[in-house]
Amino acid sequence: MKEILQQVYWGNTVQAYLIALAGIIVAWAALRLIKGILLRFLRRITKNTKTDFDDILVTIAEKFVIPFIYLLINYNIITQLNLSVKVDRILSVAIAMIAIYYGVKLVNYFIHGAVLLYMNRKGENPERVKQVNGILLVFKALVWCLGIVLLIDNLGYNVTTIIAGLGVGGIAIALAAQNILSDLFSYLVIFFDKPFEIGDFIVVGPNSGIVEKIGIKTSHVRSLDGQQLVMPNAELVKTVIHNFKRLERRRIVLNIGVVYGLPPEQLQNIPAIIKEIIEANENATFDRAHFKSFGDFSINFEVVYYVDSADFLLYMNTNQAVCMEIYSRFTREKIDFAFPTQTIVLDSKGKEVAAKVSALENGAGPLKKQSEQY
Repeated sequence: MKEILQQVYWGNTVQAYLIALAGIIVAWAALRLIKGILLRFLRRITKNTKTDFDDILVTIAEKFVIPFIYLLINYNIITQLNLSVKVDRILSVAIAMIAIYYGVKLVNYFIHGAVLLYMNRKGENPERVKQVNGILLVFKALVWCLGIVLLIDNLGYNVTTIIAGLGVGGIAIALAAQNILSDLFSYLVIFFDKPFEIGDFIVVGPNSGIVEKIGIKTSHVRSLDGQQLVMPNAELVKTVIHNFKRLERRRIVLNIGVVYGLPPEQLQNIPAIIKEIIEANENATFDRAHFKSFGDFSINFEVVYYVDSADFLLYMNTNQAVCMEIYSRFTREKIDFAFPTQTIVLDSKGKEVAAKVSALENGAGPLKKQSEQY
C-alpha cells in the first residue's frame, strides 16, 4: 500500500493527490455546513428588521461570497502540489478571471438592489422602476469594462496603452454618435429631474398629448387626435414643457362689460353678486371682482376665480355653470350686457342730426372670457 502511495505522477505522489482531494472534499462539506447554519441565522435576524438592505447583503453572501471562498480554498489546496509552470500559470489566470467575474457580478447586483430598494422606499411608480433598468445597463457595462481592465492588468499586461487607445477610440465614437449620446444624457436629465412622467398631459411647442413611453433616445406622446408623436429627448429638455397633469387648480379670468347708463347702486352691487354666485359653486374659489375700466361702449369688470381641480371637464362644467348663473342673475336684476356701439353725428344743411347705430362685431358678445384651454 505504501508503495502505491509513494508512486510519483507528474511530480507528485499519489498520497499528495489524495490529501489534496480529501482537503477539497472536507472544505466543501465544511462550507456547506457553515453556509446552512450561517444563512439560517442571518435570515432569522433580517426577517425581524424593518429594512430590506440587509436582505441584499445576505443574498450577496449566498450567491457570491461563499462560492468564491470555496474556489479560493480549492485553489490554495491545489497550489500546494508541485505543479509545472504552465499549469500554475493556467490556474493563476483562471482564479483571476473567476475573481473578477464574481467581483463584477457582486458590484452590479449590489448597485441594482440598492437602487431598486431606494426607489421603492420613495414610493416610485412601477413605470419609473422599469425605466431605471435602462440606466443601470449603462452603469453595469462600465463596471464590466473596469473589471476587464483590472483582469488584463493582473495578467501582467500594460494597460496604459490600452486605456490610451480606448480614450482615442472613445473620442472618435463620441464624435460619430454625438446625437445619440445627447439623447442619452437628456434621458438621464428627464429621469432624475422628472419634468413629466408616463400618463402626464404635456404641451411642447405646437404639440400636445399624453406621454406613453419615455425611452433612452425618444419619448412617445399620444396626441388628442390619436397620432403618436415621437419626440427626441434632446429636443424635449431644450424647450419649455407645460405639464397640465400637475395642476393643483385652474385659474379663470372673466371680462364682463355692462352698458353705460346703469345707476351707480347697481354698478356697486355687481362685484357682490358675482362673488355670491361663485362662492355658491362647490367646485370654485372666489378670488376677486373689480370695476376695471371705462371702455368705448361698456363699463368693464374683471373677475378672477379658481376651479379647485386639475380635471379639464370639471373646469369647463364649472365655468359654464358660473357664466349661466351670471347671465340669469343679471337678467333678473335688469343689468344689461354691453354691445359694441358707435355714435355718428351728421351735419346736413346746417342741421345736426344724431343717429346711434348699434352692431355686433365678429367674435364680440355680451360675455367675454379669457382662460387657458388645456
